Amino acid sequence: MEKHHAEVARLMAAIDGLVSYTLARNRRGGFSVTVCQDKRGINKSIKIKQRFIAQHTSGLNLAAMQIIEGEILTHMNNPAAGPSRSAARPAIRKPRKPA
Repeated sequence: MEKHHAEVARLMAAIDGLVSYTLARNRRGGFSVTVCQDKRGINKSIKIKQRFIAQHTSGLNLAAMQIIEGEILTHMNNPAAGPSRSAARPAIRKPRKPA
């Protein structure tokens, strides 16, 4: 996933209603957190991730994607913490639709 950061960013940016996407590594592999304005956006993100994983990880012994859904109670960014590693990379933004 790290090798394909630009492609992942482009695919995720195309999701209507995407609020945020985080990809993190842990000792068991990694996980992502996707926040969308509605269930439709979440469903689209799941399809995009499943397709991406199938195309880019053939031959790897990966555990099945586990999906956990919930409602956001609090979401916060700490500007005093400075930019995260991913924020230092150029962002690919979806063009806004004309009003």
